[in-house]
Amino acid sequence: MPLTHEHEQIRDTLTRYIDEHINPHVDEWEAAEQFPAHQVFKDLGDLGLLGLTKPVEYGGMGLDYSYSMVMAETLGRIRCGGVPMAIGVQTDMCTPALARFGSDELKREFLAPAITGDQVGCIGVSEPGAGSDVSGIKSHARKDGDDYLISGQKMWITNSLQADWMCMLVNTGGDNVHKNKSLVMVPMRDGPNGKLTKGIEVARKIRKIGMHSSDTGLIYFDNVRVPQRNRIGEEGQGFIYQMQQFQEERLWAGAHGLYALDECVRETIEYARQRHLFGGTLLDQQWVQFKLVELQTEIEALRALTWAAGERYIAGENVLQWASMVKLKAGRLNRQVADTCLQFWGGMGFTLENRVARLYRDGRLASIGGGADEVMMGIIAKTMGMAKKPA
Repeated sequence: MPLTHEHEQIRDTLTRYIDEHINPHVDEWEAAEQFPAHQVFKDLGDLGLLGLTKPVEYGGMGLDYSYSMVMAETLGRIRCGGVPMAIGVQTDMCTPALARFGSDELKREFLAPAITGDQVGCIGVSEPGAGSDVSGIKSHARKDGDDYLISGQKMWITNSLQADWMCMLVNTGGDNVHKNKSLVMVPMRDGPNGKLTKGIEVARKIRKIGMHSSDTGLIYFDNVRVPQRNRIGEEGQGFIYQMQQFQEERLWAGAHGLYALDECVRETIEYARQRHLFGGTLLDQQWVQFKLVELQTEIEALRALTWAAGERYIAGENVLQWASMVKLKAGRLNRQVADTCLQFWGGMGFTLENRVARLYRDGRLASIGGGADEVMMGIIAKTMGMAKKPA
């Protein structure tokens, strides 16, 4: 897909912000295991970068999804995985269904401040007993007058320790696991930096092997009262809405990984050129050259697949199969590139400060979050007619 001057302007604006205001603080935020989401999101909102594809009437720019893909790819310049993932949650994971199916009232209350960066959002799908199997979630909402009373648990929730609201998938009645769920906008706090909403408890902050600067929580809900008007779209359609929302998340994952993978190979080439052994350099070894060539070729294949899927999505096609392939390939390649390059760095690759080591830790999540590799293969098998679809 040919990129326009407008695409490049967005890339340049975001690149300058990353270089000046994010990368100088990444090591500090990694050590703190959290970054100042409200500050960063507000800055990005002021630059007009949090609503590229969102409706103009709510503060967005109304652009097609290619602009989100350019932004996702540019976020790969951030020298860690946690901060860009948190930004991607705001732009491409917790807001697409709200923008597409939410009422005008909901969009003004939640989407507009998410676009300006005045509020931080999170997406509540995974639970302690239901991660890849979204249909198996247990959180539920029962009606009480004009309200829902929501109870349950959500786990592995990015941004949840700082979030102002959660786009939460809950069971709202019925036995069909694909038709008994709804997406509900749940206020997490009574204002910026305010107290948690009554009935919500942050059970614990989850420590992870990577994505250190991204705050991740286990959240409990005990009869949290939420107006039924906070439901996105029709009752019982939440599973479908979330599956559609996943398509953008998976395209984002593919686009976001590209720059970091390129950089991993580039930095490894430079290190191998300087690393002397056996009368030459590591880069003089033909086997090393060939492995790096293979990795770069695989990265270009992922780039072609990702942008081909993006073009189809922009054209209005159902890209369930394509987005799943992108997600599968991106997850596998994050592991392959980081592991291979780390080996070439030797002992230096086993240090925490090393960029390749950070990608090795952070990139591992790509084969788990947003649908594990095995889930992606199951989806692709169904679209190829090899596996049964659920009733």
